Amino acid sequence: MKLRRFGTPIFSTWILRSGMIPAAEKVASLVGVTFFRRASSITDAIRNRTLTADPMESTQRGADHPTGDNGPNAVKGEWRALRITVFMAGLSVTLMALPTPAGLSVAGQRVLAVAVMAIGLWCTDAIPAAVTGILLVIALVLSGGVPGFPEALVGFAEPVAYFLIGVLTIGLAVLRSGLAERVARFFLRRCRGRSLALYLQMLLSFPLLTLLLPSATTRTGILVFVYEQALDLGHIPRGAPLAKAIMLALNSINRLASTVLLTGGITPVLAASLIGGISWGRWLALMIVPYGVLLALGAVLIYLLYRKGFDAPLKSLPAAEPKPLSGKEIRTLAITIGASLLWLTDAWHHWNPALPAILAWACLLTPGIGVLTWKEFETDFGWANFFVLASSLSLARALSSSGASAWIAEITVRGMPAFAQQPILVVVVLLLAAAPVRLLIPNITGFLATTIPIAMSIGAATGLNPVICGLAVMIAGDAVLYYPAQSASSLVVYERGHLTAAEIFRFGLWMTLAAYLAVMFVALPYWQAIGEPLRLLPRG
Repeated sequence: MKLRRFGTPIFSTWILRSGMIPAAEKVASLVGVTFFRRASSITDAIRNRTLTADPMESTQRGADHPTGDNGPNAVKGEWRALRITVFMAGLSVTLMALPTPAGLSVAGQRVLAVAVMAIGLWCTDAIPAAVTGILLVIALVLSGGVPGFPEALVGFAEPVAYFLIGVLTIGLAVLRSGLAERVARFFLRRCRGRSLALYLQMLLSFPLLTLLLPSATTRTGILVFVYEQALDLGHIPRGAPLAKAIMLALNSINRLASTVLLTGGITPVLAASLIGGISWGRWLALMIVPYGVLLALGAVLIYLLYRKGFDAPLKSLPAAEPKPLSGKEIRTLAITIGASLLWLTDAWHHWNPALPAILAWACLLTPGIGVLTWKEFETDFGWANFFVLASSLSLARALSSSGASAWIAEITVRGMPAFAQQPILVVVVLLLAAAPVRLLIPNITGFLATTIPIAMSIGAATGLNPVICGLAVMIAGDAVLYYPAQSASSLVVYERGHLTAAEIFRFGLWMTLAAYLAVMFVALPYWQAIGEPLRLLPRG
């Protein structure tokens, strides 16, 4: 899919209208014109995109936007999408026009208004997620939320966006080399036709694979291809309850296993840095029980939501002697293991995780060494992932630099000292306040950097253990995903077309409740038992 077609109508409209109408009106007219042009360009690109690897891949995200059909349902779908888009744009303009609240800068107000529009479009799936990302960048500039275009594009210079490119290329190589099918056949033979066994195998693999591949994005980028192959070989159609259950587990709870390890990703590294004084072993001791319970709760929730799918039998594969590894499989394994070793030893060489990922990308595309041609990469790579992640990082940076994220956090916990005599109520309010902040801040880095210092300050002011307050809001934010742009690993699954934005949002609400229960009834008593009590100072 060539994303150049996404950008052309947007930028041409901007150029034609810049200087003719006020900035707020530009945003509204831009969205409407862009959406109309999308009917003849973007949806054709999505509809015509075909992947030859296997039937499970043939539609990807385009399956959720069946706009190629000219029938009545397609027309209704287009008008519904248009109404949602215009409504969200109008709501954004209205929010910009309101008086600026006390303590919030004008730029912060405009960034928040743009964030509301972007989150609404991402959650409703009204237009392709990548288009929303580009609209977000343009709206930040036209509204005055950021000083200029370079600041709106800052997310496109973040290393994590290129880490995602490398990881997804590894997953594509696993598919193209035949490794995905080999592993899928291994899993299916061990399942003996039982759908529940396949699901349990996957859940058990999450903590085990975390030791070898700490990054959730890396694991998801590989496992999504493996389980697509397994479902295809087991004759489970796309969109079936079992397929949705497996993909939702990869989307939402696979990433939780990474946070158990201090070296498991940006969430534990940043949280430990903000809290301070937590060693690798201490972090493991603090997180293993709460996150183990969260994983179990998430797995049970998915089972209950899609329990009908577990009654469907999988096609049994005939017994066969395993074939020796091909040259492509060996090279793919060697490159993947090499990148994993570099990730595991980052404490020694201090490389950014994006560097091993890009090295793996270069190796996999180098003739004679790799297993992919440039044409295969260009055609089959999910470029929408890159645009959505990079634009969400730009939004997160704008929320932080404009002071909007700090303002949100402060107003949600302003009355906290009043609960000084009720420590449990302080934790409850912190957890409740974390949900709207997480909804508005698209990436976990911005959420943690905003909420952990405030939560720790509140803990110190009310006589509670600041470490516990910081860890509580971390869990409340890390356990949930309300829309795919909030996590690179979620984007990997979402762009394959198995889940809708509404399904991800619904499960995010369930996991919000699960996080509250895990913190209140598991984490707090457990932390007390291992020497981290909630009440730090006695109060009279």
